[in-house]
Amino acid sequence: MAVRDDIRRIRAIVWKDITTELRSKAGFNSVAALGVTILVLFGLALGPDGPALKDAAAGALWLAVLFAGVLAFNRSYQVELDGGALEALLLYPGARWAIFAGKLIANLIFVTLMLVIVVPVGIVLFSVSVPSTWPSILGVMMLGVVGIVALGTFYSAMSSRSRAREVLLPLLLYPMLIPVLLASMSATKALLFGDVMQETGAWVQMLAAFDVIFLVATFVAFEYVIEV
Repeated sequence: MAVRDDIRRIRAIVWKDITTELRSKAGFNSVAALGVTILVLFGLALGPDGPALKDAAAGALWLAVLFAGVLAFNRSYQVELDGGALEALLLYPGARWAIFAGKLIANLIFVTLMLVIVVPVGIVLFSVSVPSTWPSILGVMMLGVVGIVALGTFYSAMSSRSRAREVLLPLLLYPMLIPVLLASMSATKALLFGDVMQETGAWVQMLAAFDVIFLVATFVAFEYVIEV
């Protein structure tokens, strides 16, 4: 019965966040626009050099995901804080990990939809041909997004009560995401242009380990950081 109540609570939080975003569209539009703008700026900075554009494609894509994602994570708890609803949400009977799970799933949907827009733009801007390994690239992208969203949602909760949360969140988040960004960029590049060093498997294992460790750690620690 308790598990069923927690699942119902998770679904309610996900539905509330998505419905709020569908009504305003301000958050998603700004995040998608930022991701596309970052790719355009990278393309302009590299110029018409075709090989240089292809070499930089994976790095530019993941940096766009990172910077646009931080903008999304900053809004994760903003609606509850602005409306004074966070305290009521915490006082509601039930496990608090359900709140984190709901926010995590909503942010996963949000960032995945942003990728649906950003990836085709990156393919066109950086003149990248879609390889036969595209299903593996999608798998790497989902592993990378899960790691980024798990830590982004967690640190967003930690910094949500701070007046300087827009500054505090990147300061906390960026150093922690270096391993997942390095692994995601390296695996994506290897799958796009040929895995000469046979290193894709090692990067994917690193991504999977990162996701498992930090998903468990953030679920356990959420109850304590949300009290601060």
